Amino acid sequence: MPASPSTARAINDRLALRLLQQQGPLTAGQLKQLTGLSRPSVADLVERLTEAGLIGVVGESGEQRRGPNARVYGIVADRAHLAALDVRTEGVAVVVSDLLGSVLAEASVPIGDETDTGPAVEQAVALVERTAKEAGAERLHTIGIGAPGLIDPATGELRNSSGLPEWHRRLAAALQERLPARVLVENETNLAALAEQRDGAARDRDTFVLMWFGHGIGAAVVLDGVLRRGASGGTGEIGFLPVPGTDGLPSATGCDGGFHSLAGAAAITELAARHGVVAPAEPHEPHAAALVREAVARLAVDAGEPLASGFLDALADRVAIGAASVIAVLDPGCVVLAGEIGRAGGEALAARVRERLGRMSPLPVEVRAGALGGGAVLRGALLMARDGAQDELFAPPAR
Repeated sequence: MPASPSTARAINDRLALRLLQQQGPLTAGQLKQLTGLSRPSVADLVERLTEAGLIGVVGESGEQRRGPNARVYGIVADRAHLAALDVRTEGVAVVVSDLLGSVLAEASVPIGDETDTGPAVEQAVALVERTAKEAGAERLHTIGIGAPGLIDPATGELRNSSGLPEWHRRLAAALQERLPARVLVENETNLAALAEQRDGAARDRDTFVLMWFGHGIGAAVVLDGVLRRGASGGTGEIGFLPVPGTDGLPSATGCDGGFHSLAGAAAITELAARHGVVAPAEPHEPHAAALVREAVARLAVDAGEPLASGFLDALADRVAIGAASVIAVLDPGCVVLAGEIGRAGGEALAARVRERLGRMSPLPVEVRAGALGGGAVLRGALLMARDGAQDELFAPPAR
């Protein structure tokens, strides 16, 4: 059945807003061309969206040869302000942006292991408040949080996980209580996959697996454009994957003996020491990333440098073991090596893993280096917050 007039108007409005989001400010004539709507329909939707405070005139176009210049319309970016948090075991990073995702302020604070739950939550909430004030945001509309651990599919909340600080679970509720904002929480690796798909190495893929190598290790699975979380939210917990080459097997309470013991940050640091690769540690990233970066830099100078080559070869052997298991089950066609360590390895590591997988698996697969590094989680959290806010603000008014 044909859509009712009100439904058709809502569809047209949403289409126009998405075009303005994706392509930036447009004239009414450009909206007519891109939407295929009639001139009166475009004029009506521009009037509706302007009255709703969602779009406004941001300039004029001088393209016309005669007559007055055409008004250029854009989304009112300060209609809502957003915050994104990257929650790690050692601290929190936050950015505050406008409705279009343009960053207005950013900050971070370390939170030590010895900090009690209450003070830790207070430090994180206070950081969000200070950053919002610096950005000139009187009120935050939506807050996106990326954190390690499992997200309960039924409630959308971070589940209690052994080995993770209690303040992680308390933070979302504290933000909800203190700030009149909508709070969304997602696993950090899933957010990294969202960011790499929108802005990074997987922009041309709707099916891929992202393997995260940072302070922690994990994976995100995107199939046919949809992020898959699993029945309990545990899809991608590859640190627990039983693999050859370890001293034992993982357990329900710890991933020692699993893939984590081969390719986690501590294991990579130990592997580098065995091969004589050393590098000074860099702040805000695992030392393993600096070691991998050093090995890649050495090979750029001397492709036959034995210590660096031996280290990266051994690391690729380990990464390929976990990747081959994932490929055998999912056949994703593309694996992105992400996180600080994946980005540090770049094409040098990706090429080595690709060659090994070509010998280990009959299934064709691309192996790509992540483009966003450790910043992918914060970027993904901001994208999640932006999508959530726009879904609400761009929705047709309730009757």
